Amino acid sequence: MPRAPEDASSDLPPKRGALGRLHLLAGQTASMALELFRPRLSLGVRLLALDGGGQVLLVRHSYVPGWHLPGGGVEPGETARSAAMREAREEGGLDLVGPPELFHVYANRTLGRHDHVLLFVARDVAPAARPPMSRLEIREAGFFAPNAPPDGTTAATRNRIAEVLSGGTPADLW
Repeated sequence: MPRAPEDASSDLPPKRGALGRLHLLAGQTASMALELFRPRLSLGVRLLALDGGGQVLLVRHSYVPGWHLPGGGVEPGETARSAAMREAREEGGLDLVGPPELFHVYANRTLGRHDHVLLFVARDVAPAARPPMSRLEIREAGFFAPNAPPDGTTAATRNRIAEVLSGGTPADLW
């Protein structure tokens, strides 16, 4: 009767003798060593929040120029969706009734970073019941017509709004 492989779901070849185990151990050690020097990936979220009239929430930060969709980094132990909901609350003063929907995953190579941004969409949100929680971070927040955002709205922000509202194929780069 033929012998079943040790782990049929593994991508690794079956171990064969001492030399095979040594070779596998050397490969695993080299992979771990490379991880020490490889640039770390980061994960961020942005939220395109539309009110009942189809206006989009934009924020202006204190530390970076322009108007942006609210967003930020995903904290350790936090899901991307809960990060988007937290950022809506902190930066826009919004408490989302339901979970936002994932629209697309973008690579962000700004400043040479190894970053990915998940864009979520929340529709029919109520305007902010209170000001943003992060007064030091957010200078202004408000809802604007998507076809007439305020001066200084970044090109990436304009592109993401157009992608969501047009229903076309989104870009892969932020």
